[in-house]
Amino acid sequence: MSVLKTTNLKKSYSIGTPAQVDVLKGIDLEIAEGEIVAVIGPSGVGKSTLLHVIGALDKPTEGVVEIDGMNIYKYNDQKLAQIRNRTIGFVYQAHHLLPEFTALENIMLPGMIARKSTTGLEKSAMTLLEHIGLQHRAKHRPAELSGGELQRVAVARALCNEPRLLLADEPSGNLDPKTAASLHDLLWTLSRTLHQTLIIVTHNIELAERADRIIELYDGKINNKLD
Repeated sequence: MSVLKTTNLKKSYSIGTPAQVDVLKGIDLEIAEGEIVAVIGPSGVGKSTLLHVIGALDKPTEGVVEIDGMNIYKYNDQKLAQIRNRTIGFVYQAHHLLPEFTALENIMLPGMIARKSTTGLEKSAMTLLEHIGLQHRAKHRPAELSGGELQRVAVARALCNEPRLLLADEPSGNLDPKTAASLHDLLWTLSRTLHQTLIIVTHNIELAERADRIIELYDGKINNKLD
């Protein structure tokens, strides 16, 4: 079953002179439920832009993004925000945890935005903490956690609302090699255990080769030579 489908996806930016920069130049992509897909390519080729458009953070200039057959960009900004909150999980290179909240509270945050029951949220957040091996850190704030622990909490937060898509943009970019490898193992284990669809942008070729499929972007398009 297809979770994500993009058709002729294009994204351009106006930045003065020249008046327009074309970043995505017609991306046709289909990703199945539970699939792990790595997106690779040189810096500036549009990898992060692709994630942002897929993740309802940045509207395309042209084309269609469908999640479970739903054309997400036919909706207004308020509905898009709901789709983003309930359907998509994000993990960035920086953890973006709120410093005044505990690890448990940070994980619960997307569910709180979705107005879920606090009791149910706390229970599911504790389960996620167990999945990432940090149940003993539930009451610790970000300043009391290591870099690897912060990213693990960020992964758990992204999974709080049981999203259809988990989008990770260089999630281990700020970590040392050993901690990065541990985070990668966690992402793969969670994806397989939870049957979670994962799209990960990376410059790490060894990591990309662990994915079910590699998509290489070149000059705003998919390099079909990898197929």
